Amino acid sequence: MSDDSPLDELNGAEPERAERELLACCASVRWARELLARRPYPDLPGLRRVSAAVLEELDWSDVEQALSAHPRIGERPAGSGREAGWSRGEQAGAADAGPEVREDLAVGNLAYEERFGHAFLICATGLSAETMLTRLRERLGNDPETERAVVRTELGKIVDLRLGKAFAP
Repeated sequence: MSDDSPLDELNGAEPERAERELLACCASVRWARELLARRPYPDLPGLRRVSAAVLEELDWSDVEQALSAHPRIGERPAGSGREAGWSRGEQAGAADAGPEVREDLAVGNLAYEERFGHAFLICATGLSAETMLTRLRERLGNDPETERAVVRTELGKIVDLRLGKAFAP
């Protein structure tokens, strides 16, 4: 067993292994490869700064790739991997919702996907299902450019939280 911190392990890992670790935090291959190319990281804040900068530089297709790994709000993430476990924890507020709110989330998710062409993404950590539903309904009123900016911000929050879970000392 290694005495290295998770960040030390990321810094020293073979590229394929390090990429897998990063992809658990964000499913954009370009994002993961950009972070790999900028190793080593002196500390978690440094990793988070680079991550935020790279997320801002991603093409929309890279953001959509990241979105593809996120389950719909209110749906139980499939799988037993670390990313699925994180999603279940992040969406814990939706798990306790009553049937009416769950149905409203499902209807809202479909309306959102029809309007914007991708899944609704929100940093759900600490939010109730009702709050998520309210924000979903509010964001349905956004124009596509505004919504893309909101999605990028929400993705950044999620990735930042996951980097902390994966690489904190």
